[in-house]
Amino acid sequence: MRGEYKVPGGKLVAVDVESTDGRLARVAVSGDFFLEPDEALDDINGALTGMPDTSSVAELAGAIASRLDSSATMIGFTPEAVGIAVRRALGHATDWSDHTFDVIGPVSMDPRMHVALDEVIAAELARGEINPSLRIWEWDQPLVVIGSFQSYRNEIDDEGRAKHGINVVRRITGGGAMFMEPGNCVTYSLVVPVSLVEGLSFERSYEFLDQWVMGALAEMGVNARYVPLNDIASDKGKIAGAAQRRVTGGVVVHHVTMAYDIDADKMLEVLRIGREKLSDKGTKSANKRVDPLRSQTQLPRDQIIDAFLAHFEGRYAATRRDYSEVELTAARQLVDTKFSSEEWTKRIP
Repeated sequence: MRGEYKVPGGKLVAVDVESTDGRLARVAVSGDFFLEPDEALDDINGALTGMPDTSSVAELAGAIASRLDSSATMIGFTPEAVGIAVRRALGHATDWSDHTFDVIGPVSMDPRMHVALDEVIAAELARGEINPSLRIWEWDQPLVVIGSFQSYRNEIDDEGRAKHGINVVRRITGGGAMFMEPGNCVTYSLVVPVSLVEGLSFERSYEFLDQWVMGALAEMGVNARYVPLNDIASDKGKIAGAAQRRVTGGVVVHHVTMAYDIDADKMLEVLRIGREKLSDKGTKSANKRVDPLRSQTQLPRDQIIDAFLAHFEGRYAATRRDYSEVELTAARQLVDTKFSSEEWTKRIP
């Protein structure tokens, strides 16, 4: 059995392994990494040989670390990377190439529907009814989406919200507030099995799941990088923020919002936290638009979305589909019973 893992920003690790009587046998680690001294590779293979084939990434990495001499240097990979490759070889972890992804393009609707669809689609994937998916949000009215654990009162200026006729919804993932008007952001959701991020910390899984969009941005001339924990930035500043949740049934919901052309003055009248963040940066008055995607790509928003989808479909096995009526009906019910309710929206007052 063979498993591979490409370390984000690092090297490829491959493992060929057999399993006999519940134990790893004939382990051979290879890749384009660097390792000193040369004989340390034998130590890595030896550390893995005989380990239970149910060992976790942490247990496999621990065995390698304890076996290596303190003078050994691993460059471009880690014991954890080897452990992930082993888990993939044994079928406990998966790679992008192990899946066919559903791709759902932008469909304009009440933005609360998109928040609800994250929950609906995650439940479908957990039940094995659909493939993992990438979908683009599109909305027909302004909305502020706050993180699952944010205080409504601390984040929202109700007077400013009412003045601009903007509603608020609480999503199921953590992270910060998203100020969304039609056409001012690019937002996507990835719903994938947890096996795809097997062995990765939460911090590392953010970057891992967004490697494809970093490639898409590079094709558009944007030299983007990940800033831990959950920001995508270039040398010209922050472009996007990500949020993630691992839900019951072994599913990860991961979404990203990128600023295309936000009315910063309006945002600061609605979001309290926005004032503090700009104040920290020495900005006394926004009086401008927050537009990293537009200014850095010089492209229309719909062209950026098309480029994102084309890059994803060129990189992974994918099929286009529309939302099913079952999904839309379930999402409408959630909007009515949960995401429009004061009890949920202001659960943290």
